[in-house]
Order: sequence, then C-alpha cells, then structure tokens
Amino acid sequence: QVQLVESGGGLVQAGGSLRLSCAASGRTFSTYAMAWFRQAPGKEREFVANIKWSAGSTNYANYADSVKGRFTISRDNAKNTVYLQMNNLKPEDTAVYYCFSPGYNVWGQGTQVTVSS
Repeated sequence: QVQLVESGGGLVQAGGSLRLSCAASGRTFSTYAMAWFRQAPGKEREFVANIKWSAGSTNYANYADSVKGRFTISRDNAKNTVYLQMNNLKPEDTAVYYCFSPGYNVWGQGTQVTVSS
C-alpha cells in the first residue's frame, strides 16, 4: 500500500520559515515526479510546486507564481522523501499543505500551516 505522510507544519509569524517533509512508503518513488498542493479555507486546492526525476543530477522543479522565489522543493531519493522549504511566509500562505504522487495518484493526509500577521 502506497502512503504519503506529511510533517513540519505549524504556526509561524509573517516573514518566518518552515520546512515541510513528505515521507513516501510502499513503493519506490525515486523515478516519479512529486508535488505539493495547498488548500485554504473556503478555497479550492491549488498547485504549489512539483519536482521531476531525471537520470542526471538535476531535478527539474516548477512553482506557482505566488510562491516563486520564496519556496523551494527538493527530494532525497535515498530517503524516499520530498521537502518544501518555505521562506518569507505570508498570511496568505495559510492553508493545509498536501503531498501528491501523480504516478501513483496518491495524496497525503495534509499538514496545517498557519502564518500570523
């Protein structure tokens, strides 16, 4: 059974930082793209970032315009883990953040991020 478990959420003041982790189990994820989405209260779930796999040393990443330059997605294939480093957080970043595996069509349970002004 494929599982994704997020961690690292919490309450932080505007301008602060958090690092989210998504630990995958049950399958090998190293050759698949992974993504982060978020859902704020009363809003639809939206794309945040994704990271593709490549045979070389470069991992190709894409970001939503709203987080570009502030968030960084990375992966450690040896640990089957994907990270989302979030810097210069803003109140509008408040949401439940979900990890997603497009290859296996599996979502994590989500982790709450709250940014106070």
